[in-house]
Amino acid sequence: MRKLLFTALIGYLLLALAMLESGCKHAPLFDDDDLVPIDTSDTTSIVDTLPTGIPCNPDSVYFETDVLPILVSNCAKSGCHDVTSHQEGIILNNYQNVMNTADISPFNLNGSDLYEAITETDPEDMMPPPPNTPLTQAQIQIIAKWINQGAQDLHCDPNYGSCDTSNVRYSQVVLPVISTYCKGCHSGASPSGNISLETYDGVKTVAQNGKLYGVIAWSSGFSKMPQGGNKLDACTISKFKAWIDAGALNN
Repeated sequence: MRKLLFTALIGYLLLALAMLESGCKHAPLFDDDDLVPIDTSDTTSIVDTLPTGIPCNPDSVYFETDVLPILVSNCAKSGCHDVTSHQEGIILNNYQNVMNTADISPFNLNGSDLYEAITETDPEDMMPPPPNTPLTQAQIQIIAKWINQGAQDLHCDPNYGSCDTSNVRYSQVVLPVISTYCKGCHSGASPSGNISLETYDGVKTVAQNGKLYGVIAWSSGFSKMPQGGNKLDACTISKFKAWIDAGALNN
């Protein structure tokens, strides 16, 4: 009888030991979606595949880089359509405010008050109002194309892939940026800060005295330009510096 009890006890102990050993083994890791085993020792598969930027499509109009600079430079100024002044309740300092207050009908130029205002010829109704310099035909066409494409908040990286600061030319790099971001305030009979950037000589003066780079780089002691807008991208600022360091040539 004792022998049988001893044999049974040994059997139970062996069974319990086997169950305990089985319970300590970790089940393999699986992906919840396709139940494929995950090899946790393979660190090469843990790669950030997000792109560093989105290349610009030349056929698309991008609000942040194409439209907003025109509005900030020419319209979202003190006394007009910045956050503080908001004439007639219209604020043109960012995408949300433009869409909420400027009465824009995507895909419909004739139904968009913003387009009507910038193409108005009556001095009492035209925008920007005199004596401000009116928008150029090129600027009006950019806004018109943006509305016709649906007035979307598209983004892209204009310097996607590389930033070439060699042989930076005034006509190809500096002047387009000045025209888009700066001339709205720094032109006409009463330019902001008494600084006119309508001509190459005006741009050269502020380039050589250090003010141009100081304001666009948001350096300490300088006003931040574009006023009320976003800081220029790092590549554009680097190109300006390269052009200035090379003598600020009219090339």
